[in-house]
Amino acid sequence: MQHEQIDQLLKRTLSDFRLSRGEKRIVADLADEAERAGINLDFLRHRAFALGAEELRDPQSKQVLEWLEDVIKVLRPKPPEEPPRPRVYFSPGDECLNAVRGSLERAKKTVDICVFTITDDRIAEEILETADRGVAVRVITDDDKSLDAGSDISRLKSRGVPVRCDRSEYHMHHKFAVIDGETVLTGSYNWTRGAARNNEENLVAYQDSGLAGEFMVEFERLWDQFR
Repeated sequence: MQHEQIDQLLKRTLSDFRLSRGEKRIVADLADEAERAGINLDFLRHRAFALGAEELRDPQSKQVLEWLEDVIKVLRPKPPEEPPRPRVYFSPGDECLNAVRGSLERAKKTVDICVFTITDDRIAEEILETADRGVAVRVITDDDKSLDAGSDISRLKSRGVPVRCDRSEYHMHHKFAVIDGETVLTGSYNWTRGAARNNEENLVAYQDSGLAGEFMVEFERLWDQFR
């Protein structure tokens, strides 16, 4: 689409100094076609104001039109910001481990952890360091797994980290954490050294407060249930 064609179409709608219903449709179609051609809608707005200004004889009126164009540019709605894309990590290897530790290091206010088991001392140490920085940390885990050899749950409790376990013949099998009400870590990855060293696992990190809110509802439900 050529710029001359745009001007010709706009001039046709300007001929009687009013925009009929049919002409509104023409302008809307013009905008769609221009967008497909990679022409910014700001250019269409600018040309419409420029053509309108040409019809004005009073210089002061033209200045008013220029003022109106500038105001409309400032008041133009901003497109909504898209949340960062989720990051995906895999094991064996240290990808998942480093993602968990990095998220804990960046925590500022709250960390709510709901995982089947914690036996990786590197993660447990990061949890303790996070709590020592004044971040409010809570942990929900499975009662049976908390008694396994190598479990770090007792150490976390002894250092003052609030921990609650299920009391059921079934497993509390969740594997998620919510950081500062905005970041969600979830996936198959168990917070164990074996998962980092041997297992085929995945961990996904989301920066999404809406999604985090849904996980927090489940966390609070379990926290109350296991009191």
